[in-house]
Amino acid sequence: MNRLATETSPYLLQHAENPVDWYPWGDEALRRARDEDKPILLSVGYAACHWCHVMEHESFEDEATAALMNENFVSVKVDREERPDVDSVYMDAVVSLTGHGGWPMTVFLTPEGEPFFGGTYFPPEPRHGLPSFRQLLAAVADAWKERRAEIDREAGAIVERLRRHVEPSREPLTSSLLADAERGLRQQFDPVWGGFGTAPKFPPASVLEFLLRRGESQMSTKTLDSMALGGMYDLVGGGFHRYSVDREWLVPHFEKMLYDNALLVGRRRTRFPVSSCSRSSTDASSCAASSIRSFARASSRRESSARSRCATTKRSHPGTDWRWLRSRKEGGDWSVRI
Repeated sequence: MNRLATETSPYLLQHAENPVDWYPWGDEALRRARDEDKPILLSVGYAACHWCHVMEHESFEDEATAALMNENFVSVKVDREERPDVDSVYMDAVVSLTGHGGWPMTVFLTPEGEPFFGGTYFPPEPRHGLPSFRQLLAAVADAWKERRAEIDREAGAIVERLRRHVEPSREPLTSSLLADAERGLRQQFDPVWGGFGTAPKFPPASVLEFLLRRGESQMSTKTLDSMALGGMYDLVGGGFHRYSVDREWLVPHFEKMLYDNALLVGRRRTRFPVSSCSRSSTDASSCAASSIRSFARASSRRESSARSRCATTKRSHPGTDWRWLRSRKEGGDWSVRI
């Protein structure tokens, strides 16, 4: 057991038996990093994240990898659903470094908490142009010892860029700026399959809200209907999966989040105010909105029931492992958390 065994987050508890000397986010980890002059390895994920579990199994449960982490870094594990503030700051840093983000998020920090390198998932062996996680650990550890001044400069530059990024603009929000934003979206729009850009495609809830508020219907309608008629939409359980791995909204990443679906309900009700499900493709978005609400209600009932059963069992059997209960529930882990 490591320090995560005393945490309350289900995601952190999943890592409590890793051979990695994990710390939760806090003063203790930062103080040790300063005292020992070691870089911090920050790993951020959440309980329903598929690739977070993959990386745990491949790397964090591996004794050799854990030994490398324990020797060279102060390793900190964060649940993004428990600490969205920490997740947001370092996700901005990763996006600025790599051009994209996601989870699991892997960030290397100075003892002062300044990021100097980051990414997302790293495999146990080199593949698809990525180094293995152990290769990455060794390279960062060597750079920390041999090129410290360069790392400090890079970390300072990243922090300065992030500081400029988060400062609110003092310019007024004019109609010309909004029109420019709409034109920019139109340039990125996929006229064949809807959505913006290429694969992978995420449901662009905030973009659709912006377009609908401006009275734009072509891009909004095409995107919403393509999502509702594609594999992104769960015909059995209701709701929408997190994203599509292809341009056509055909093959989903099999993970559904309530907060993603909550953002989509309003967009679909704006598109089709009447929530009646039929077989007509013109009612696809209306049907989807009703299905999202059913999915959310069912998920809430299942989670409430499971929590109640868990609490009852723990009162009766104080030594019961709650994570075991979770894995036994309906034959698998919860795919949705509230």
